[in-house]
Amino acid sequence: MDAVTAVHAPARRLRTLRGGLWLFFISESFLFAALISSRYYLVGLDRPAELNQALGLLITVILLTSSLFAFRAEASMLCGHRQRFLRNTLATVLLGTLFLVGVGIEWAEAFAHFPPQQRFGTVFFTLTGAHGLHVLSGVGLLLGVYLHGRRGRYSPQACWPVEAAVKYWHYVDVVWVFIYPTLYLVGS
Repeated sequence: MDAVTAVHAPARRLRTLRGGLWLFFISESFLFAALISSRYYLVGLDRPAELNQALGLLITVILLTSSLFAFRAEASMLCGHRQRFLRNTLATVLLGTLFLVGVGIEWAEAFAHFPPQQRFGTVFFTLTGAHGLHVLSGVGLLLGVYLHGRRGRYSPQACWPVEAAVKYWHYVDVVWVFIYPTLYLVGS
């Protein structure tokens, strides 16, 4: 390896990692596009009156707020503010966990009103379940980033895992921005 290649190899590796992450997001988007489309194909514009609008809005606010903390965590790491990074990452993890608790409450209520055997129930549980698994994965990634950050494994110059976990978290939030109106706002 010559000197020029050695200097540019880390930047090339980072571009490759970022490109791979975006390809992952694109492939996951096809999954969610199919699931969201199935809502309109199977259910049309009908929406059960029993759907808990207040809880849906609350968990949406929680998830979107968590994205702000994720952004602040990454920005703090890039500025070299380790403690601020740790606080914001932990806040993101806790809000993500709170979102999952809210979805659990939502599921408990939903089972009584529209079981999975009904069309809306099938769509509702599949969409929120698939998204919930992605949120759970994001919480796990961010928790791992937090634990490694506590051990001082990241620096402003070397923090790809932080960047990747935060981008994944933002992706999960953007997906919810499409799921929320699909389930809670469309139809009557």
